[in-house]
Order: sequence, then structure tokens, then C-alpha cells
Amino acid sequence: MKTIALAVMLNLVGLITAAQSPYAHDRVYTGNQVSNTVSVVDPSTNKLLGEIKLGKPYPNVLSPLYKGQALVHGLRYSQEKKILAVVSIGSNAVTLISTETNQILKTIYVGRSPHEPTFTPDSKQIWVSVRGEAYISVIDVEKMAEIRRVPVADGPGMVSFTPDGKLAYVCSSFTPEVDIVDAATYTIVKKIPVTSPFSPNIFTSPKGEWIAMTHKDTGKVTIINTASQSVAKVITTGAITNHVSFSYVKNKLMMLVTVGGENKLRVFDAAQDFKQTDTVNIGALPHGLWPSPDGKLLYVGLEFADQVQAVDLQTMKVISTIQIGQSPQALVYAANAVTNINTKSGLSALNDTASTQVIALNAVNTNQKSHGRLAVRSIGLADLVEQIFTSLQPNTSYTLALSRSEKAPFSSDYQINTFDTDANGKYMGQSTGLVKTINGVDSKSFRHVILTDTKTGNVVLSDQL
Repeated sequence: MKTIALAVMLNLVGLITAAQSPYAHDRVYTGNQVSNTVSVVDPSTNKLLGEIKLGKPYPNVLSPLYKGQALVHGLRYSQEKKILAVVSIGSNAVTLISTETNQILKTIYVGRSPHEPTFTPDSKQIWVSVRGEAYISVIDVEKMAEIRRVPVADGPGMVSFTPDGKLAYVCSSFTPEVDIVDAATYTIVKKIPVTSPFSPNIFTSPKGEWIAMTHKDTGKVTIINTASQSVAKVITTGAITNHVSFSYVKNKLMMLVTVGGENKLRVFDAAQDFKQTDTVNIGALPHGLWPSPDGKLLYVGLEFADQVQAVDLQTMKVISTIQIGQSPQALVYAANAVTNINTKSGLSALNDTASTQVIALNAVNTNQKSHGRLAVRSIGLADLVEQIFTSLQPNTSYTLALSRSEKAPFSSDYQINTFDTDANGKYMGQSTGLVKTINGVDSKSFRHVILTDTKTGNVVLSDQL
């Protein structure tokens, strides 16, 4: 009886502590591209509350009769409406969800391969970048329907508004420019050339003086001065620069950037001409990020680890790691998302119990900077192998394989896939197959993962080093 009483007391203490937290009514959400779920995290306890299921995990989405959402990816939150907007790339959908109940309010289907939704500052509209085409889909929040399409450069990546809502800055994934759109007339008023064509993410500083955008292909961030509507600075941040945000940390405006190829969070001081002031080592392939409004916490989604990490921005240290759904992409911090802090209605338990295996591949020639990283996930009867390679030879064919060799020289005994690098020596892609179990033989018989030059057969990278 004493043990039970103590357990009850401890639970009550935990509830009281959570209730007293300034973050108790807040939530953190991630869009999970492989499990096709939205994970819901309580920042007052740094615990996963559950999952909002929008579809089934791979490979179920490949069925011609599949009805759920596919490639759950982009997110944005309206505090005024207490609505979460979720973009699913593969099913061309924008799903509106009540943060109070976790229930789907409406699913709106737009054009090919939408990427990210953005609420206007007054929360009356959602501008959705339709990346597979060349326009922004404008959704009326009250009507929950698309009301118009705004032509922009081919492959719009994302939209970011000035705080007054008068101008929308639209980056592109296919065109090296930023389009500035008058939000009242829906017309482009200026086009700004930028350093590369692949920009998936753009963000406005709290007071609107700066707009930053990432270049995933070249590992850079472009910073635009909104007063002059021109590029103020381009910073090299590192391979696979994913998302960018701003926050006031200890009363200083800081720019925060996730660098996926290096597993780092980089921090830049706007007052010092965006000088880098901190680097935080975090988990495998950081993607989406969002600070708490008070500038004390930052949450980062780890695409290859199926986790969210909480970073204390006062100390620049990781303070918590939370297991979530598979392959988190966008992440949002939603202030005052719920009235009832104890509600878990509409949430499902995390079904992904098999851990994702992350494998690092390093250069056999130590003078080379080539690097690779794999995430191997079980998806039903098969395995999904997500791959990122950097600093290889440009426009060159490589083969990823398993080897039974104990040590070098490695034999190539089972090919996972063959790919060609881009002009910068990078490759990002995925393969499916029986990687963990092949023809009934446990993969422990395979000792190493290697990458070979397809033409010469020479081993370039190995997991041994």
C-alpha cells in the first residue's frame, strides 16, 4: 500500500510541475514523412503525447487503393485559430487540424507536390507553395477552400511574410530567385537573384528587418535586408543546410540553422554582421527547427534518428531527446495550442518500435573529405535505406553495397543501389529492398557497408573507419 501511495504522490507531483510550467499549454509538432503521422510533444515535460495519423507508413502508400495521406512533410500553426496546417507532398493535400482536439477539420487538395503552408499574419489565409508547379495556392481559412492561385517562379519552396502582412517573400526549389509578392494584389513586385536554385526554407525575423533562406544544394544561407529588398549577405553554413529561424536569445537577435550533413546547429549573431557565435552538436540529420517564444528553448527534428531534441538556448546544450514518428521533416513550436493541458484525445500511441539504424560511411583515403550517412528502417516486409553522400566526385556513378569481407580489401557482395552524383558531388535518395534479411540469410553475415566507384570498382567509402 505504501508503494502505491508513493507512486500516486509522484504522479501528482509530476502533474503539478507540468501545470506550473510556462510551456504547459504549448505543443511541438513534427511532420513525419515515412510514418505519415504528426507527432505531438509536450514541451513542459519533453514527452511524446502521441501521434495524429494521416496515413499508413511505407510501403502501404504504394497501393492503387490507398486513401490516406502520403509524404507528410510541411507544417504551420495559427495561434489565433488554434489550427495546424499540414502538407502531404505525395497526396497533394493540405490537412487542417484542431490543436485543441487533434481532430481533422478538413483536407484540401491542391496542385502537384505542395511543400510548405504559411498562414498570413492575420490568420485569414494560408499560402501553400506548390513546388511541383509554378504557383502559390491561397486557401481561405474560414471557407477551408482554395480561392486563388498566384503565379511565381517555377518550383516555389516556401513563403514568408513581413510582420505587417503586406509582402510575401517566395523562395524556389528550381529557380535561383526570390519573388516578392504584394499580398493585397497577388502580384510580383520584385525578383531578387540568389546564389543557387534549391531553396526549401525561408523565414522572417521577429521585427521583419531580415529574411533568411537556406540553399540545401550548396550549403549556404542568403540573408535579405527587407528595407532595401536586396541580398545583404551569403553565409556558407555546411552540407545539406536544411532550415533556418530567428530568435531573441538573451536580448540578442540570433539566426539558427540546421546543417544536416554535419549534424550541427549553427548560431549567428545578427548584430555582429551574422558572425557565427555557437555550434551545437546534435543527432542524425537535423531538419526542421523552431524556438519557443521566450527564446529559451529550441526544438529540432532529427530526420535519420526519428527523434526530436530540445536545446537550451541559454547554455547551447541538448537537454532532452524524444522518440517520435519516422523521418521528421518540418517542425513547429505552437504556443498556447491547448486549453486542457491533460488532453490526449485524437492521439495514437507510437507504433514504430523498431529503432532506425544510422550508419556513417567515411573515406577510405583519409585525405578525402567524402562522407555518407544511411538510415535503415523496417517498412513491413522490406527495408527503406535513406542515403546522403557529400564531397564525392561530381557527375560520377557510385554503387552502394554490402560486403561479407571482415576487413579491406572489401568485396561487393550485395548491391543496394547505384546512383550518379550531381555537379557538386552530392547525392540524396532512397532505396527499398531486403537489406536486413536477404534470401532468408540474416544480414549479420554481411560485415560492412561500402561505396564503390561503379566504373573502376574501387572502394571509396566504408563503415569500418
